[in-house]
Amino acid sequence: MGSSNEAGVKYYLIGVLSSALMLYGMSLIFGATGTTRLSEISAQLTNASDRPLVTVAIFLSLVGFAFKVSAVPFHFWAPDTYEGAPTPVTAFLSVASKAGGFVALINIVYFGFLGPNGSAASAWWPVLWILAAASMTLGNLVALRQTNIVRMLAYSSVAQGGFMLVPFAAAGIAASEGHLGVAATAMSAVVIYLLVYGAMNLGAFAVVIAVARRTRTAAITSYGGLFQTSPGLAVMMTAFMASLAGIPPLAGWFAKFAMFRAIVDAGSGWAIGLAVVAAVNSVIAFVYYFRVIVQMWFQPVATEERSPIQIPQPLAVAIGLSALVVVVVGVYPQLFAKVGEVAF
Repeated sequence: MGSSNEAGVKYYLIGVLSSALMLYGMSLIFGATGTTRLSEISAQLTNASDRPLVTVAIFLSLVGFAFKVSAVPFHFWAPDTYEGAPTPVTAFLSVASKAGGFVALINIVYFGFLGPNGSAASAWWPVLWILAAASMTLGNLVALRQTNIVRMLAYSSVAQGGFMLVPFAAAGIAASEGHLGVAATAMSAVVIYLLVYGAMNLGAFAVVIAVARRTRTAAITSYGGLFQTSPGLAVMMTAFMASLAGIPPLAGWFAKFAMFRAIVDAGSGWAIGLAVVAAVNSVIAFVYYFRVIVQMWFQPVATEERSPIQIPQPLAVAIGLSALVVVVVGVYPQLFAKVGEVAF
């Protein structure tokens, strides 16, 4: 109960602060443009980087969305909230809340803050560049030290949010140089990554729920020998962990490919620098994802109970559907590629 209360208070306080900053930024945007329509705001943001008030307003507006997607340094609520909340609620927060934040961020950044012919992009892409690099790096490095799988997935979520912010920075860099087609392609990469992330993260948390029904713990060591007692669950969890790490032919590789293509297509030195940061962090992520896989396949059974874990039918359906998406999209990525193209 104590950890749940602490998690709730942190989520509330940080949420109130970030929402207040976001609303203040939006009020400044309204004061500078005289409208709340995104298309009209974009039309009036000519040379936004030369107008300090507008730049500050855009920055403050982005703060609230950075909280929603648990981007560093607005991520402090995520690990404690994920651990303190019931696991089904944690799964919802890790996917639905993040998805909502990114959808809103796409709308406000691409349709509201782009400016005529991308002229306002230089006012916000440096902020998203820093958020992406910091989220990937801190999320992965801290995840390396976690012994609780829920906290590990929380920091993994922070890092994955950083990967999803990379195409935002790519879109801003490309738009500021007048390459609006490249910017649209970068935004479609966000949609693709978000859809893939939802499937593999929901699947991972569904397995966590199933295993915790027996072990009553979220320790990574409790997954020891899972393949010997419940091989089906072990195979599913292996698929989700490998997909989160970006291993082909699972869907995670295509999400990473779309992200890297977006940042490389942007072409500038800043874009290539962010691509290098993303590549290094992709390698770091292998370590903690594969630590879970090693526990399941190569460590002795962590419990005296050796009968297969009984999975409720709704949970089994959720795991099966998530695994189906992860495998099918990895083999036939055009399914989600078309969705991203239609979105932009």
